[in-house]
Amino acid sequence: MKLTNYIKETRAEIKHVVWPTRAQAIGYTVIVIVFSAVVAVLLGAFDFLFSSILQKLIS
Repeated sequence: MKLTNYIKETRAEIKHVVWPTRAQAIGYTVIVIVFSAVVAVLLGAFDFLFSSILQKLIS
């Protein structure tokens, strides 16, 4: 009983969802990939910078 009610309610809610268009989904995906790449480059640069500073302090 509870499972069937859950499935019925879930189907009803999914009908209210406004799904993005294909173009929107592709655009959002590109934005996420570019943002992730920029963050990766920044983190890599900071890691290199701090590693270099630490090496100079140690030696």
